Amino acid sequence: MKQIIGPILLTGAAGFIGSHLAKSLVMDGHEVDIVDNLSTGKRENVPDGVSFLELDLRFEESIRHLPQKQYAAVLHLAGQSSGEKSFDDPLYDHDANARSTLLLAQWAREVGIDSFIYASSMGVYGRPEQLPVAESTEPLPISYYGASKLSAERILAVESSQGLRTVCFRMFNVYGPGQNLADMKQGMVSIYLAQLMREQSLVVKGSLDRVRDFIYVDDVVSAWKLAVEKPVAGIFNLGTGIGTTVRDLIRKLVELCGLPEDFPVIQRGGTPGDQFAMVANIDSIRTVLGWSPTVSLDEGLTSIVAWAPNLEKHS
Repeated sequence: MKQIIGPILLTGAAGFIGSHLAKSLVMDGHEVDIVDNLSTGKRENVPDGVSFLELDLRFEESIRHLPQKQYAAVLHLAGQSSGEKSFDDPLYDHDANARSTLLLAQWAREVGIDSFIYASSMGVYGRPEQLPVAESTEPLPISYYGASKLSAERILAVESSQGLRTVCFRMFNVYGPGQNLADMKQGMVSIYLAQLMREQSLVVKGSLDRVRDFIYVDDVVSAWKLAVEKPVAGIFNLGTGIGTTVRDLIRKLVELCGLPEDFPVIQRGGTPGDQFAMVANIDSIRTVLGWSPTVSLDEGLTSIVAWAPNLEKHS
C-alpha cells in the first residue's frame, strides 16, 4: 500500500517522462495537479481525473495563477530538454529551465511547500575525464542546455539553504513508449527508431563509438516516486551505470525492427555541445534513496519497438 502524502503539483506532465509519472502517481492514489504550456507536450498525454492548467512558468504572471493549495511536493519536469535545440535559442532555453525553476521554487517556499524535486540532466557534466561520472565531479557544461540545468541546480541550492527540501535528478538518456517520434532533435533511441521505421537509411550525427547510459522510463518514474515518499535531499545521478555505444544501440534496434543487418547507416558531423561518452555512477542513489534500475536495455528496447508499429500513429 503506497503512502498518500497529500496533493502534488507536477509540471511538464503533458510530455514524455512527466506523463508516465503522472499516470503512475494517479494509479497509486495521489491527488495530482498538472501544469504544462503544451509547447512540446500533448494534452491527450495528461491522465484523466486530474486538474490541468495551461501555463508557461517562465513568467511571473503564470506563477500567480497557480492553485492556492498546500501541496506536499512540487515535481518540476517542465522545461527545454534538448542540448541541440538549446543552440537555436539560448535565451529561451535559459528561461524555460533556470528562470522557471527560480520562480517556481520561490513560490513553493513562500507558500509553505516542503519539497521540490527537479529534472536536471547529465548535460551539466560536459565532457568528464573519468567514467562513470559521480555527482562529486565538477560540472563543466558545454551546451546552453547543460548550463541552464546547472543554473537551476544552483538556484535550488540557495532555496535549500532557506528551508526547502530539494532533490535534483541528473537524468541520463531516458527512453521508452511515449517518446515523441516526430522530434528529430531529442531522444537518441526515438530518433533512430523513427528513422528505421520510415526511412531507407539511418543518419547518425556524430561518432558511432559514442557511449550513452540508457535508462527506461519506468525506472525513472520509480526513482521520482521514492523521492516524494522519502525525506532525502541532494543531487543524484539517474542512470543505469551501464554504457552502450551508439553502434551497439543501432544494431539492437535494427534487429528488433526485423531489418537486415546491413541496413544503411550514414554518419555525419556531430551537433553543437554533444558529449562523447556519458555513464552514470549510481552509488549515491542506491545508498541514499534505496533505488536501483530493474529494466535491461534489451527489455526496454523491445517495449518501445512493440509500442511503435507506425510513426503516423504517434506523430
